[in-house]
Amino acid sequence: MKSEFEDLELISSEESLVGVSFEPACLFQGKRNEKANRLSLGLLYEASLQLEEYFGGKRKHFSIPLRTNLTIFQASVLAEVSKIPYGEVISYQDLAIRIGKPGAARAVGSALGKNPIPIFIPCHRVIGSDGRLTGFVGGLDWKRYLINLESN
Repeated sequence: MKSEFEDLELISSEESLVGVSFEPACLFQGKRNEKANRLSLGLLYEASLQLEEYFGGKRKHFSIPLRTNLTIFQASVLAEVSKIPYGEVISYQDLAIRIGKPGAARAVGSALGKNPIPIFIPCHRVIGSDGRLTGFVGGLDWKRYLINLESN
């Protein structure tokens, strides 16, 4: 999909979005299944429409089915990240506290780095304790862009 900032690749598995890549054609490594591709075209179309609305400032929440294949810890981190309201940011330390692991800020950062569906799971809303932008699967330019988009 084309965005105002850079191109994105959306990956689905039949009825769920399973990946967003900031480097199109680099994320998907497996054999593409034509039948599964046909089944997921509607989902990909809807995900693209919702992203366009988000980039246009008209959408603050996504309603696309998502599927991840993560550890229990990683899933708990991403579930908590999904609760951060649009336009707000918190620190890695705050997120670690929210999941009941106050000493795990680095582990939280590592879990966020494994987020296969960024933007839809808004890990860009997590910043350093000192307010600096640190780490993001799409790079800091994308993180800055998304935070600025949501702050307007």
